[in-house]
Amino acid sequence: MQELLSRELYYRVPGPEEPAPFSEAPEPRASLKTAKKDPGGQREKARQTEKVASDAKAVKSGSKKVDKNKKGGLKTPNSSSEGEGQYKSEREECPPMGLETLKIDDFQLHASTMRRYGLGAHRGRLNIQAGLYEDEFYDGGWCAGRMDPLQWFEVDARRLTKFTGVITQGRSSLWSSDWVTSYKVLVSNDSHTWVTIKNGTEDMIFIGNKEKEIPVLNELPVPVVARYIRVNPRSWFNSGSICMRVEILGCPMPDPNNYYHRRNEITTTDNLDFKHHSYKEMRQLMKIVNEMCPNITRIYNIGKSHNGLKLYAIEISDNPGEHELGEPEFRYTAGSHGNEVLGRELLLLLMQFMCQEYLSGNPRIRHLVEETRIHLLPSVNPDGYEKAFEVGSELGGWSLGRWSQDGLDIHHNFPDLNSILWEAEAKNRAPKNVQNHYVPIPEWYQMKNATVAMETRALIAWMEKIPFVLGGNLQGGELVVTFPFDMTRPQGKTREQTPTPDDHVFRWLAFSYASTHRLMTDASRRVCHTEDFAKEDGTINGASWHTAPGSMNDFSYLHTNCFELSMYVGCDKFPHESELPEEWENNRESLLVFMEQVHRGIKGMVRDTQGRGIANAIISVEGINHDIRTASDGDYWRLLNPGEYKVTAKADGYTPTSKVCEVGYEMGATRCDFVITRTNLSRIKEIMEKFGKQPINLPARQLQHRPRQRRLGT
Repeated sequence: MQELLSRELYYRVPGPEEPAPFSEAPEPRASLKTAKKDPGGQREKARQTEKVASDAKAVKSGSKKVDKNKKGGLKTPNSSSEGEGQYKSEREECPPMGLETLKIDDFQLHASTMRRYGLGAHRGRLNIQAGLYEDEFYDGGWCAGRMDPLQWFEVDARRLTKFTGVITQGRSSLWSSDWVTSYKVLVSNDSHTWVTIKNGTEDMIFIGNKEKEIPVLNELPVPVVARYIRVNPRSWFNSGSICMRVEILGCPMPDPNNYYHRRNEITTTDNLDFKHHSYKEMRQLMKIVNEMCPNITRIYNIGKSHNGLKLYAIEISDNPGEHELGEPEFRYTAGSHGNEVLGRELLLLLMQFMCQEYLSGNPRIRHLVEETRIHLLPSVNPDGYEKAFEVGSELGGWSLGRWSQDGLDIHHNFPDLNSILWEAEAKNRAPKNVQNHYVPIPEWYQMKNATVAMETRALIAWMEKIPFVLGGNLQGGELVVTFPFDMTRPQGKTREQTPTPDDHVFRWLAFSYASTHRLMTDASRRVCHTEDFAKEDGTINGASWHTAPGSMNDFSYLHTNCFELSMYVGCDKFPHESELPEEWENNRESLLVFMEQVHRGIKGMVRDTQGRGIANAIISVEGINHDIRTASDGDYWRLLNPGEYKVTAKADGYTPTSKVCEVGYEMGATRCDFVITRTNLSRIKEIMEKFGKQPINLPARQLQHRPRQRRLGT
């Protein structure tokens, strides 16, 4: 295969591990894995030197073979000296440049023409989603303004970049079918003189898409170094038009003087395993964390997936395996949508981080571990994840692996308790028939033939077993925190603000995560798809975004004590693993701050006069139409914002007791204990039943049918 670019116009710029062109004795390049994980060369020097040296020995001895890469393709040589037998090098795999993750600015995207502003070059990003009505500003791709083979979509890398491939999709649309079926690729250093990628002596035509959603990857026959790259559509779907979404694969060349690189560079000092983990690797990593910190961790499973994979969780606590009196329970879950994998990796990173920091004596982490029982469930839908993992981070599209194996959306597969409560309130049957909390699950939902995923049943059993106080489920594809209710109260409304009685608390909890995230509240950041959540401080009521009955958040609030929120932690559902260190930095502080909110509000014990804890006692706060209940030992936690509250504790057979509890601004829940006494009626019942006497409130008709006992001597 001939050289792609004319040497009069372009000269290959050697990378940090590459030989200069036409060198007499070229040194072997670093391995593919090193290039993929660390395209910028940010490895420890000693480790890199060792790797290069080992590759050199293998190459010179002839033992190094061309094997298969992660995506299943062959690692093919691309050195001009290979034919001379001096050494074999591997095709370098470069990560996405960041059209999908927004690392590429709108100003770096250009096009020959556009149909309208909402279909401009800035919308030509891989996996970008259109609005429901495809309005003027937020449509689902770049569409050319004319239908001819002179149209092009251009990316300015702002620095010399080694381009290795192009990924394309059609336009995201509910109403249109538009995609490009073939295209050429051109490169330039000055945006004026362009050279077309060739296949031999002729311009190379790359095969594009066959439908609009599945991404198609085309690798360049030989990596090429340039600043600009263009995609020139040559043919398109005959019933559609020239529309596409694009991602470019490329490795930035070393340039310490590059302003843009220095400005956007994010590094981490945490020594963690930044990679995507298969199911087996996830299990092994959790085991390693458990072995590193056996005194504060415990691995358990809450059930199995449809395909029989165990749903593993790890507990982090100073007394793992037991509920400590007065200690709140917290949970993070991730991966209910199997293709939204960033949350899964964040939880795996979080468990590593907490173990390491606990061992190093970090006082903040030690306090969290000693005062909280933390549960991390990184993969709710492992079946879906395995599907997405198999094709890789850029080729799964928007939905591959989202659903469970039996086609259900686990996050929205819970019983609709909202309708049950709201109907009872509308008919004035609440709270007599339906209470404002612990709303029971309908019988039909519990039937074996109900359309309920195995994973959902496992989650419900877990949520009922452990007295969780606060929880967060990590999602992907956006940058926002949503809070209940997720379902609109008026029927037929697709979106409308529907607050809970604890709306002020939920808003604070959501803001605590969003405000400490590096990007969520940044008003200058670009929107992921169609919604500008930054103007709402990075938070939104779920129902005002889009209605969703049967959500995990609403179910948790109405059926248990736990306040649950959803964190959408990144625009890219499945970011390349080279992006994981930056995503960890974006979310690390937020993950910790949100956990600490479990200690906000009031807590205490509800006991009888003998000092025994009373289970299932109801804790009511005046002015808030939502109660919680005590755990099996009589302890409780009630999330509240700062202020004074009149709180009442009551239980069947006991006289209600009220007191004023004050919640301060400092972190730490206010202690608010209750001692409640038995009612006279309940004590009389207890005494009479103890001695086999008839309870005094037995219905009169039953007393009439009792046989009379004849007195002695009559």
